[in-house]
Amino acid sequence: MSDWRLVRVGDASIVVEFAQEIDPAINARALAVGDAVRAANHPGVLDVVEGYCSVTVAFDPLRTAIELLVAAIEEAAERTPANGAEEAEVELPVCYGGRHGPDLEAVAAFAGCSPAEVAALHHGATYRVYMLGFLPGFAYMGSVDPRIAVPRRSRPRLRVPAGSVGIARFQTGVYPVEAPGGWHLIGRCPLRTFDPGASNPFLLQPGCAVRFVPISEAEYRREVAPA
Repeated sequence: MSDWRLVRVGDASIVVEFAQEIDPAINARALAVGDAVRAANHPGVLDVVEGYCSVTVAFDPLRTAIELLVAAIEEAAERTPANGAEEAEVELPVCYGGRHGPDLEAVAAFAGCSPAEVAALHHGATYRVYMLGFLPGFAYMGSVDPRIAVPRRSRPRLRVPAGSVGIARFQTGVYPVEAPGGWHLIGRCPLRTFDPGASNPFLLQPGCAVRFVPISEAEYRREVAPA
């Protein structure tokens, strides 16, 4: 029995859906199938986008035979195993609390612990980048320790500074640019995770591992990337 199904979305996209849960093995499967679809270089395919547990294939219906494309996607889904290769690990410095983490105390109150313990629980884990979305280079990472898995804020902020590190339930992420946002902000990273002028504009990629490294305010000021 297959662990996936195909869903047509409109007349110009097809979604490969796996089990609807956040799981590293399922995500690895989705990433591998996405890579296989790209490698097939099927005419008319415009984009391939992986999610937590799905792959969306956008295509030009005037440039491809739907039946052939469906067959190619089915073959990729059926025959492509999850990529077992060890992914690169990226370290991101974070200055926790203070002006950089205005919600750190609120998260501590939610968890029933001190702000320092929240920071320790956050940077004590290794996170997987499951997908990019929402903003250019915004990496959805998991999983956050259940003790600090605070829900989104009831009232989102209109402006969240670039580099802000947030938590929303079992997800954590770094805002790559200034934008509205509803995650609880616990710190700030001085590195640019999105650089549109670089050959590879995204510092983080789906599948990679991320560790957060605590730094002081003085270290933050020394490391902060120029705007």
